Amino acid sequence: MDEVHFQQHGSRCRMWVPPEVRDPVLYHAWTHKSVGYWGAVRLRDGKMIYRREEGMFNKETCTEFLHQFHRESTRGPRKVVVISDNAGYHHSRLHKDWRSEVAGEFELSFLPAASPQLNPIERVWKLTRRLCVHNRYFPKLEDVPKAVEPIFEDWRRGNQTLRRLCAIT
Repeated sequence: MDEVHFQQHGSRCRMWVPPEVRDPVLYHAWTHKSVGYWGAVRLRDGKMIYRREEGMFNKETCTEFLHQFHRESTRGPRKVVVISDNAGYHHSRLHKDWRSEVAGEFELSFLPAASPQLNPIERVWKLTRRLCVHNRYFPKLEDVPKAVEPIFEDWRRGNQTLRRLCAIT
């Protein structure tokens, strides 16, 4: 489980430049405009659970996503173990009592500080950027979700690519 921001302006550009020409510097429009999402992938079948975040990522929105995640992932006798980074709102006292209540079926496991490479969902965000937003121009911020959410909806049904991408082996 983790959160991500997709920015309106691209972060990467690829181009061919003749060897005798010094590499040009491309400036992107500086902005903080972005669209945020919470997301998680069920390793058993590659099913993605996501939620667009309209405001800020904080303890309230984290609690709302945890409740959604719990509802959509706890079916049957299997215990759900959620891998999460050490963001402060993932440890919030706001949902501490709730986490204790559901600990038998839904448990948060926290990664060491400053180790995003260990969180499998980071690979999903990287793939999403490559497939949906890199090297694309979005004239309006509203165009970013139109590019990202169709692939999230496809992944909501389960996907072998995500399953393999997030596999912990």
